[in-house]
Amino acid sequence: MSDLKAIVSDLHSNTEALYAVLDDIRRQGAKDILCLGDIVGYGPQPVECIDRSMSEFKFVLCGNHDEAVIKRAYGFHEAAERAVNWTREVLKPRWFSMLAKKRRWEFLSNLPLQIKEDGCLFIHGSPLNATMDYIFEADVEDSREGYSDKIQRIFEKIERLCFVGHTHTPGIVTEDPQFVSPEEGLYRYRLRPGRKYIINVGSVGQPRDRDNRACYVLFDGEQVFYRRVPYAYRGTQEKIGHVAQLSPVLGARLRFGE
Repeated sequence: MSDLKAIVSDLHSNTEALYAVLDDIRRQGAKDILCLGDIVGYGPQPVECIDRSMSEFKFVLCGNHDEAVIKRAYGFHEAAERAVNWTREVLKPRWFSMLAKKRRWEFLSNLPLQIKEDGCLFIHGSPLNATMDYIFEADVEDSREGYSDKIQRIFEKIERLCFVGHTHTPGIVTEDPQFVSPEEGLYRYRLRPGRKYIINVGSVGQPRDRDNRACYVLFDGEQVFYRRVPYAYRGTQEKIGHVAQLSPVLGARLRFGE
């Protein structure tokens, strides 16, 4: 499959997870790696994650944590806001800073909100708001019951496929609408011609579906393949513990994938 693509999201400054995923992607033979944003936030290694993002990915989109580091944290809970503020301190260059630091800041400052390719929309949150809107499984359930037109409005903005992250919960939303978890499809989902789909690729650096393995997808134009990759999360926990500005909660949750 020469046109096989890997799509990742929500790295969250977690190099243990990122490096494990990059190794897995290489073994799968993906041609390009696309990133849906949130390179930084929560985790202890923003510099390393940005450097690898600049060198490894075909494109990187702007996530809400990336945006908050450049601007300010809005609507974040305390632990997330503290992580954003610490990340800004680490990354923001001064007039005497080395060129590499300035390049990282420039890179993070100029991430696009969305990209469209071959009938696919790539975005961090949703077509309703690129960085802040969430597409939850509950939205699909509300739509089925007729209580909400949110999913319908999102599908109206999609040509065929929409790849998102942001919720850290992998799954596929169909036009029915239904939410199909990776497990239901045995980690593989064949896309029917003429149908629209919303595909949440999950999170590399902080999964929240009670599976602590890093998550990303492979896409060959016809099928979506979910990949779960074990990584040394205890190493990330230890690094978080060494940064006073990062809440221990951000490390503890990695063990349980929540």
